[in-house]
Amino acid sequence: MEQYEPDRLSPAQVAAMRRSFRRGRASLTRRSLLRASAGGALTVGGLGALSACGIPPAGQSEGGVSAEDHSEKEKTVSFSNWTEYMDVDDSERHHPTLDEFKRRTGVTVKYTEDINDNVEFFGKIKPQLAAGQETGRDLICVTDWLAARLIRFGWVQKLDPSNLPTAYANLSQQFRSPDWDPGRAYSYPWTGISTVIAYNKKALDGQEVRSVSDLLDNPRLKGKVGFLSEMRDSIGMTLLDMGKDPGKFSDDDFDAAVARLQKAVDKGQIRRFTGNDYTADLTKGDFAACLAWAGDVVQLKADSPDVDFLIPDSGYMTSTDNLLVPNKARHKTNAERLIDFYYEPGPAAQLAAYINYVCPVDGVKDELAKIDEEAANNPLILPDKDMAAKSRAFRSLSAKEETAYEEKFAKLTGA
Repeated sequence: MEQYEPDRLSPAQVAAMRRSFRRGRASLTRRSLLRASAGGALTVGGLGALSACGIPPAGQSEGGVSAEDHSEKEKTVSFSNWTEYMDVDDSERHHPTLDEFKRRTGVTVKYTEDINDNVEFFGKIKPQLAAGQETGRDLICVTDWLAARLIRFGWVQKLDPSNLPTAYANLSQQFRSPDWDPGRAYSYPWTGISTVIAYNKKALDGQEVRSVSDLLDNPRLKGKVGFLSEMRDSIGMTLLDMGKDPGKFSDDDFDAAVARLQKAVDKGQIRRFTGNDYTADLTKGDFAACLAWAGDVVQLKADSPDVDFLIPDSGYMTSTDNLLVPNKARHKTNAERLIDFYYEPGPAAQLAAYINYVCPVDGVKDELAKIDEEAANNPLILPDKDMAAKSRAFRSLSAKEETAYEEKFAKLTGA
């Protein structure tokens, strides 16, 4: 068996290998859980079941509920996050950036990797939030669709701008004002998740792929194309290819996108809809091209010289994982200080070098280059202006829309 030589690998590649070997690609599997769960128990049929559990009707809440802030007396903050979503040192016993935060502020971070799925995590914190009780957490990290719902329910607190000067100054323009949290009053992004087209050069066998239309219409790619089981990504990318804005589409636009994908399914153009398991199909060549998440592509490119990616001229989808302070948190100020810390270029660069997803912080390129020059020049981690300008977000959905759209998409994918 060929032996890897760490001195020939960049820090990002070493980190990717370490994650892959230690968790059997658990970091990638986490992404599929995170994204696919948007169509799970909280959407199709889920809201009806939850309506009797003290959840306020959508759009009728007026903001979060604070509690006495113990930040000054209790030098601690409790942070719940996903697995493999924080930098670690070689001994894997410490998180260097969290250690630096404690050294600088005297605040100890109780860091817990207890988020494996958005719906599952919501189930953990829902009883306390619905009852107006503290969750035992000062800071949580959830995907944009769930962040939007928590804000709408009034279950997270409005952030204090005076504690977030660095975050406000350095937040990248493309993430500044999502329709579910205009001006980022309640949330700041931990990382961005971009959907691009990935391809296997060998499997393409000379065919050119430059757009979603190429995936859907080129007969020589029949049975070698993959789309994602996440509705917002597959429909969003299709809408963009049709000249529609995923941030403003109508019911008719959605149905037209479904019909276009259905046609490709019926003629066998699309091999299958996948979660994160597209990574195996792509590297083996079973997929010549597919929709893919940028954080995965960074690692896949490091693993295989045949894998590459492209950004369609029509644009690409971007979502976010977001930091929020739940109601009744005991250490809100400490949580805000931690958010602000990760918007400094140094800590932001260290984080980006390890997790390889889109960094939402401006001004980190020089710091990231000191750690990994290749990562600093990778537009999948630090989008340049042209790439950022092509980024689009899926608009917020009402509960009724979400149920209807997910049901139609589930029928399309056979889920």
